[in-house]
Amino acid sequence: MRKTTFPAVLATFVVCFAFWVLLTWKFTLQELAAGAVVSLAVALFTARFFIHEKAGWLFNPVKFFNLLGYWLFIFPVELVKANVDMAKRCFTGCTDINPGIVKVPVDLKSDYGQAALANSITLTPGTITMDIAEQDGQTYYYIHWIDVKADGEEAGEAIKGRLERGVRRFWE
Repeated sequence: MRKTTFPAVLATFVVCFAFWVLLTWKFTLQELAAGAVVSLAVALFTARFFIHEKAGWLFNPVKFFNLLGYWLFIFPVELVKANVDMAKRCFTGCTDINPGIVKVPVDLKSDYGQAALANSITLTPGTITMDIAEQDGQTYYYIHWIDVKADGEEAGEAIKGRLERGVRRFWE
């Protein structure tokens, strides 16, 4: 069982409290105090499950702003491109598809980075990350792709190119 560390509790508290403020959007002393108490309780009980490595990354301004840049600029652009592609396919009768599963190599070492990339790929229409496997020290994603045009490295660049580079900025 993992040991709970102070940086892990602090990082979990900050994230929980930020969500509390965003969800309630009330800045009275009573609301903020209640949010702090609830966030601290959640952090004390769950930090060891959520923060496994590098608990202080959230407090690094460069990593934090790279994270914001990814979620505000890189991911939304890729999401819109995938949605437009899917809309075109739907309006043309879905005749231009070649579904299949591709094995894509991934160069991220962090579990959190791999999870963030897998979730980003799955959230974009036309792709679903089905499995993450490690073989001979290399991580691979098995991705169901609605229009398989290539395999391996070429497919990886088409599916995860900008997303992986963006995730690497804040997790690696």
